[in-house]
Amino acid sequence: MKLTEAIKSSFVAGLILVAPLAVTLYVLRFLVNWSLQFVTPVARAAGLARYTGNVEVAAQFLAVVLIVTGIVILGFLTRQSVGRHLFGNIGRLINVVPLVSTIYSSVRQVADSLVERKTGYESVVLVEYPREGVYMIGLVTGASPAPVEEVAGRDVYNVFLPNSPNPTAGRLVLLPEDQVHEIDMSVRRGMRLVVTTGMGDESESAAAVSPKALETVQK
Repeated sequence: MKLTEAIKSSFVAGLILVAPLAVTLYVLRFLVNWSLQFVTPVARAAGLARYTGNVEVAAQFLAVVLIVTGIVILGFLTRQSVGRHLFGNIGRLINVVPLVSTIYSSVRQVADSLVERKTGYESVVLVEYPREGVYMIGLVTGASPAPVEEVAGRDVYNVFLPNSPNPTAGRLVLLPEDQVHEIDMSVRRGMRLVVTTGMGDESESAAAVSPKALETVQK
């Protein structure tokens, strides 16, 4: 009996060690395969294999370097007045297309909230969802339209509840003011908390919640 328990305990310990490694390798493999669908066409279109002695891996690496360099150059241009004007016009042009504008604006807003202090979201709040006593991070996008507030009979806020770890997807809820719990946390930190499934910057995230906000939530 003791031998069986020892084998079972050893198996569980080995499984705990191997499982995270296996999942990590699987995710890395998925990311590599996903990125190759962008890298390989660039390597072939630019004919990079002839510069690497027809070594495909080296050509793909060179393509990655070119892509990263291109992104850095674009980022530099967007910080200049000419670049802001040019890419601003492109953004406005994209916003004309109905479906594309919805996807583009959502992804752009989430991306901005991860790297910039000023975003389209007004504040981070806590919402009791999907049931009472369970709190979910929400992003206030503004006050609800007058017809909504007339039905509710009180102030109502538009709150976006982002999914974790993919904050570009989520749901919009219209909540009365007394069901929205304000917390002292920046939008950028809140979004990073969602993206990292709560593992990112834990100490600072905990410190960002004021005692007053915690007391309000607990009530």
